[in-house]
Amino acid sequence: MSSVLDHLETLYADTDDPWHFATSPYEQAKFRATRKALTRDRYRSALEIGCGNGALARHLAPLCDTYTGIDAIERAVIAARRDVPHARFLQEVYPCALPVAAPDLIVLSEVLYFLTPQTIARLACDLVAIAPGAEILCVTYLGETAQALQGVDALAAFHAVLPLRRIVDTGTYRIDRGVVGRAAP
Repeated sequence: MSSVLDHLETLYADTDDPWHFATSPYEQAKFRATRKALTRDRYRSALEIGCGNGALARHLAPLCDTYTGIDAIERAVIAARRDVPHARFLQEVYPCALPVAAPDLIVLSEVLYFLTPQTIARLACDLVAIAPGAEILCVTYLGETAQALQGVDALAAFHAVLPLRRIVDTGTYRIDRGVVGRAAP
């Protein structure tokens, strides 16, 4: 995991927006598609794992009574706190104690391939334990990730424990959705 953290720290060394979330038409379209993939207009409590600089939270937090994001990189968390002040952002490296009890929305956007298959399985089990019945969205990049694990492989490891249903596939990314503790339709 330290090589992944080193990679992320390097990406964030000179900017709090290394993927150009704020200006990229591709990223903005993906955020809109993620919001559109939600099944409800309002959520009581959301948990985003791997929230980065809060770019997706800007789109989703207004739909939630409370929104909590965690990310491993301090600079990203500082930017998220600045840009989405009504949400809560914590610097954490998963595996860790998840900071929200019983969220009704869980968001995993382009984060799974930074983990190992064992850690992905543990995360899925942790989500089943803390959030039965929660809606879950998983956004997965389908291109080369430069990580040991590619997006589709990471998603397969997650699906082995917590199956989801593909609802969007652009060829570049896909969005899977499900309900924690229920089989994907």
